[in-house]
Amino acid sequence: MKQSLLSLAIAATLLGGCSMIPEYQRPEAPVDAAWPQGQAYEMGTAQVTTLAADLDWREFFQDPALRQLVQTALENNRDLRTAALNVQAYQSLYRIQRSELFPGISADGGATRQRMPGIMSQSGQADTSSTYSATLGTSAWELDFFGRLRSLNQHALEQYFATEQARRSTQISLVASVATAYLDWQADQALLKLTQETLKTYEQSYALTQRSFDVGVADALALSQARTAVESAQVSLAQYTRLVAQDRNALVQLIGTGLPADLPKGLALDADLLAEVPAGLPSDLLQRRPDLLQAEHLLKGANANIGAARAAFFPSVSLTANAGSMSNELSGLFDAGSGSWLFQPQISLPIFTAGRLEANLDYAELQKDIQVAQYEKAIQVAFQEVADGLAARTTYQQQLGAQRALVSTTAEYYRLAERRYRTGVDSYLTLLDAQRQLFSARQQLISDRLNQLASEVNLYKALGGGWKEPEGKAPQA
Repeated sequence: MKQSLLSLAIAATLLGGCSMIPEYQRPEAPVDAAWPQGQAYEMGTAQVTTLAADLDWREFFQDPALRQLVQTALENNRDLRTAALNVQAYQSLYRIQRSELFPGISADGGATRQRMPGIMSQSGQADTSSTYSATLGTSAWELDFFGRLRSLNQHALEQYFATEQARRSTQISLVASVATAYLDWQADQALLKLTQETLKTYEQSYALTQRSFDVGVADALALSQARTAVESAQVSLAQYTRLVAQDRNALVQLIGTGLPADLPKGLALDADLLAEVPAGLPSDLLQRRPDLLQAEHLLKGANANIGAARAAFFPSVSLTANAGSMSNELSGLFDAGSGSWLFQPQISLPIFTAGRLEANLDYAELQKDIQVAQYEKAIQVAFQEVADGLAARTTYQQQLGAQRALVSTTAEYYRLAERRYRTGVDSYLTLLDAQRQLFSARQQLISDRLNQLASEVNLYKALGGGWKEPEGKAPQA
């Protein structure tokens, strides 16, 4: 009996090689083979050998404070922890589905003691009987002749792979979000410091104008203009004080805990905070961005479901078999001659299902078409994000250079206007205009630098960077 069961299992495995899953072919990428060209991309599309996904975030971020914040977020952020647990959950679901390919072997023991009344027995006398059994076998094991279970197993496997890529996407987004929040915090602190310095200058100017007004040198208009400048700076001071506090709160929420007590001093906003991001080629995105790999795994899973829907049209064969011992006495359960066995194959052939099987197949094929469209859209979105980042790289460098020149020119204009006002050549209105222009130019320079850094972080994210971890440095779940 044992040899029969073993032979049947081997035969089922060999016959189960049939698969009705359609041959998978990756859809053509609906984007150009090269990045856009033009004036906006002159400095952005330089090809380098190192790909962004191979650039560890510790190498990309040069600021020691930012590095520590990212590491803290990877260890404590709840969204990333949830994504890691989802991977484990789908791994368990895959193991559950995979177990259906194999027979479930169980050992069963039972005892029955029954009294039959005389009117129900052939002898006309009441009778009490006992039955004891011990068996080893399998129950309702489906023999996967047409690949239905293997198709479902493949679908579960692709779902598991997709959640792993989703975890990587979550990590990339988290790394970029922490970096962006930190840069916002740094920029608003710089704007707050600039506003404090400007307010101090306005207050000094207002005090001088007040003394001039008291001795009859300055008129009431100049005094009112000086007070307006002070009050305007006080408004900006309150605004940036609030933003700095809110930026800190946003950063704390992202890292999942309070700011580390040993957080090192960060670099200045105009320092080299980020390494250069390598661009690579559009085709690299298909293998580097986890969200694209996730979309492809979902597509492969939908393709596998078609095989399961096709196999449902064919007969389903299941097997129940066991071997053991039976006796009417417990003491004789394992005596010679008490052996028993059961062999019960079953076949089920769908004849009439009112169109259910056809509808299931149509649904599976439509789901694959939907996944193809979503995969192609994901590629297009990724291409756009990288192209935007490459355009930002060139134009922000040009914009920052022009803005720095504007700040230098405006500072010289302010110096000359102050000298002319103090010597009585120009009115206070000219000096006030120069002060406001210098303050606005410095504010814009900080904002442009923030936008330039944020665009580099977004380009790093768009190219699939930020998920690769050195060996032994994997984030905790």
